[in-house]
Amino acid sequence: MRCIRMKRISNLCILAAALVFLCAVPAGVLAQQGGPGPIEVNGSSFVPERLEFSEELLDDLNLPEGFEVNVFARDLVKPRIITVGDDGTVYVTQPEESQVTALRDTDGDGAADEEEVVVSGIEYLHGITYHNNSLYLATPTEIYVAAVGPDGSVGDAELLINGLPDGGQHPNRTLRFGPDGRLYVSVGSSCNACPEQNPEYATMLQIEDTERRIYAEGLRNTIGFDWHPETGEFWAFDQGSDWRGPDRPPEELNRIQEGGNYGWPWCYGKQQIDTVIAQDPPNMTREEFCSMSVPSYLEYQAHSSPMQFVFYDSEQFPEEYQNDAFLTLRGSWNRYPPVGYKVVRVQFNDAGDPEGFEDFMTGFLHDNDTAFSARLCGLAIAEDGSLLVGDDTNGVIYRVSYAGADNTTTG
Repeated sequence: MRCIRMKRISNLCILAAALVFLCAVPAGVLAQQGGPGPIEVNGSSFVPERLEFSEELLDDLNLPEGFEVNVFARDLVKPRIITVGDDGTVYVTQPEESQVTALRDTDGDGAADEEEVVVSGIEYLHGITYHNNSLYLATPTEIYVAAVGPDGSVGDAELLINGLPDGGQHPNRTLRFGPDGRLYVSVGSSCNACPEQNPEYATMLQIEDTERRIYAEGLRNTIGFDWHPETGEFWAFDQGSDWRGPDRPPEELNRIQEGGNYGWPWCYGKQQIDTVIAQDPPNMTREEFCSMSVPSYLEYQAHSSPMQFVFYDSEQFPEEYQNDAFLTLRGSWNRYPPVGYKVVRVQFNDAGDPEGFEDFMTGFLHDNDTAFSARLCGLAIAEDGSLLVGDDTNGVIYRVSYAGADNTTTG
């Protein structure tokens, strides 16, 4: 294979466009394990080369007409989930640092000028949400709560829940409060595709006080979820399994219903049967099981890796954005060419139903998609109605604002 030289990357060579590994398990391998076979597992392992962040890369970003972008914060260590307090303080988790960092824009110029570690010493801290003057925090197995003062200061974190399933393949718990005042916690699967022994894996949990129960199941890894501002309906994006080819299974936008089973690991999308998993469901065929599962409402390109998902309920953006949602796509590793690495807008109609997707913030892939400048994760609506978008690889939080509004952002 010849080496490919790419701009902005010293004189390093990247074999076959930066490490392309095509993996095909011979047909019938899983059938020998008791599956429906013969079947074939296939996919591509490809991660573009990372470009270090620079202000010049802002010029490569694309937004709809009238919008602009600036850097809200930078030089953070792998920031993940973002939430915003009543006073406008922005809180972001940094799991590798075992901490939460508070960011404040005290002079109103659209960039954070104060940075403070407000929670520390909690290992693998990932999920965070602000509710009723408190921060709720999630590790793989625990949930904590910490009081927030009127100035954005944060008290000691106290253990609220423990004994959640351990990390497994998807340890990154996320949590939010619903319109009913209850806490909802997403627990991802322990594996890529397998029958789970612990029923709390691959679920959405509902917590009231300190009691928890399974609200919905069959959800492989639902990082991003929110409730429609007007209808109150519960929407969430689930990540599909790997090694099913470049275009399946799709990423799923699901309407989450109490008691619903969304099919994983035996089916995906609109009740499509997964022929790759070896085992059948207990006491029934996968055809019977999938016919009883809740189908996805909308589907998106496989392997895009949906992360945070939030409805826009502020006023800075134009009226047509009201009650639409935004979604960060961290980007693929299991597909060539890569997909994701952007923010998309999910369009909802007047009845509160999703109708489609459109690109909102792109330009993070470079050099014919062989390099990237951000892998997106965190997403939140700032106090002034701008959109905060976090990059968990280069440690940047971007701020997207509407230029037609009264603001002082430069971008």
